[in-house]
Amino acid sequence: MKTNDKEKIRQAVRESYGKVACAGAVTLQPNQPAACCSPADISAETGPAAPCGCGELDLTPEQMSAAMGYTKENLAGVPEGANLGLGCGNPVVLASLKPGETVVDLGSGGGFDCFLASEKVGATGKIIGVDMTPEMITKARNNAEKMGTDTVEFRLGEIEHLPVADNSADVIMSNCVINLSPDKQQVYSDAFRVLKPGGRLAISDVVATAPLPEEMQKNLALVSACVGGAATIDNTKEMLKNAGFENIKIEPKDESRDLISMWAPGHNAGDFIVSAYIEAQKPFPDIS
Repeated sequence: MKTNDKEKIRQAVRESYGKVACAGAVTLQPNQPAACCSPADISAETGPAAPCGCGELDLTPEQMSAAMGYTKENLAGVPEGANLGLGCGNPVVLASLKPGETVVDLGSGGGFDCFLASEKVGATGKIIGVDMTPEMITKARNNAEKMGTDTVEFRLGEIEHLPVADNSADVIMSNCVINLSPDKQQVYSDAFRVLKPGGRLAISDVVATAPLPEEMQKNLALVSACVGGAATIDNTKEMLKNAGFENIKIEPKDESRDLISMWAPGHNAGDFIVSAYIEAQKPFPDIS
């Protein structure tokens, strides 16, 4: 992919999620698109697009999150405005976090998963949220202030080039964000750099179970809607191996197809794309 094409994708995604941050939580009413998107936006070839979860859905952000595996207790335990109704799973559950661990969240948005993770790692742990959208970072920091936590911080940066030190994280998690990157191999390679030996990935994302039509891949609105940029399962495994990971596991969630189809009405996205849990581990050095 050409550098100019990559920058176009980043800009489209940044603009889309900046609008979500400014508008607040995605409120979805019957037959009325959310403030962050509209059917015209979804079908457009360029311009502002609908982030994951947007569309003509009769669902609140809480209902969207419940469908993705979050409990009522999860939803009640975070500041108002942290849950934007985005994502495609619950990486916090997948991560099996332990007290004292350091966690980096790729594409942290309003901080929803970061705040849930902070409860797991406790006062001795640390959560670092990274997002490339200034509006999201501002929103997340405001939410952290509401919560009164000093174990969660948010850093502005691209997930391909994390503003995090080498060998410093126990866990890297992400929720439906890596598909948005135009350079997924670099995302996994930099995640490998940041993880400690033995550190692990706990990612919820969308993957393609069949090759995406070219018109979907080139539609910036569909890329920003977590549809047009999904990598295949085989390609994802290959990228993880190339980055150096082992114990790779990708578990597709076929029940997610109907919900994914609603993200981009008229494009039959569920025929090509499914939510999946992605796990992998950075090996320990060979000292033999």
